[in-house]
Amino acid sequence: MIIKKLEGKERFEAYKLAMFCFHHRVEDIDEKREKMEADTREAWGAFDENENKTLMAHIINYHYDFLVDGVPVKTGGIGAVSTLPEYRESGAVRAIFNELLPQAYGNGEVLSSLYPFNHKFYRKFGYEVIPFETEYNLRPGVFSNYRSLVPDDEKCAVHKWNKGESVKDFLDVYNSFASNFNLSAVRTEEKMLEHLKIEKEFIDRKFSYLFTLKEKPVAYLIFKDEYNPEAAHMKVEETAWTCRAGFNAILNFLSRFSSDYGSITLRLPKGIDLLKIITTSDAYSIENKVCQHFMLRVVNAKKLLEIIKKPENCNFTIKIEDELIKENNLALRVLSDHIEVLNSADSSQTSGNQTNDCKFDLELNVRALAQLAIGCTNLDEALLRPDVKMNGNEEMLRKCFFEKKIFVSESF
Repeated sequence: MIIKKLEGKERFEAYKLAMFCFHHRVEDIDEKREKMEADTREAWGAFDENENKTLMAHIINYHYDFLVDGVPVKTGGIGAVSTLPEYRESGAVRAIFNELLPQAYGNGEVLSSLYPFNHKFYRKFGYEVIPFETEYNLRPGVFSNYRSLVPDDEKCAVHKWNKGESVKDFLDVYNSFASNFNLSAVRTEEKMLEHLKIEKEFIDRKFSYLFTLKEKPVAYLIFKDEYNPEAAHMKVEETAWTCRAGFNAILNFLSRFSSDYGSITLRLPKGIDLLKIITTSDAYSIENKVCQHFMLRVVNAKKLLEIIKKPENCNFTIKIEDELIKENNLALRVLSDHIEVLNSADSSQTSGNQTNDCKFDLELNVRALAQLAIGCTNLDEALLRPDVKMNGNEEMLRKCFFEKKIFVSESF
């Protein structure tokens, strides 16, 4: 088996492989040849060593900057993972990850993320589930109270965004909102446009609205219209707000669609619980589920622990295990302003004042570290895992590892 980054014609073969595996219907696939062969995204392939050098499997590693405690960190977004049926169970995807992840470490990535088809499959490569949002299914009428509850001085104007208009106000709202959440991506105007853009408005049925208060943008709503023979369904793709007035403006606006839609799917990030906030007499009709189709991997454990916020008197020891990235097999002393390497796979980094026989305050695998450092879980939940052990310094560890708000803003 040959593992390598893809170039030129190999990229078009990878595109065809992905279209086949993801059941996409493409009328004239050869029209995509020139575009795919010129693609510059980081793409990997596993090739059979047969006469034709058949492309067995394919992965794209998209590049992002995700916020962690307000700091942008280099993050990979794993997508287009696909294997031809005749090569499945051959270890092709594992072989790609064995090359991709150490190189990601060398390229400065701190995290790697993906949307899994199966949690167990990707746990083999060090990824762990991050419950990142709650999906609410409700009727528009649930928000009818907001027509009268919103005070006059908080009532917002609403503007429908049209193709060709600036996205700057949307980006300003996004930046204000996203800065309060872990895992939100740093966006440019070009990236913001990708979330709003439409090709054919009444075919795409995608609509975006901006809310302003005293001419200042305070919220936005992006949704798609989905056909249903009984009653149309609204699927909210993204919302963001800068203040209470903006949030209430979104709910008030949604209430206006009672005659248009039979139901709405509204997704809110971890840390925003609609059932704790909403004022309605019909809360029992709201269905909700926690979304778990996102996974995260620590690529550089030491760098991640340097970045997360810590108390001024921070001082604890931690031992980390990683099956695929040897540089993450570390024992560290984590202080408020720096980190000391106590033991590592690379003995040249070791300070020499600890041994492998020592008990460290916290011992865990990179999978558990991802959950704790990002804040999707707390210490009590983490200690229920078989790969987490606390030996002491509990008070300090609780100050460092606690639940935080999470907004996974990108799809790939």
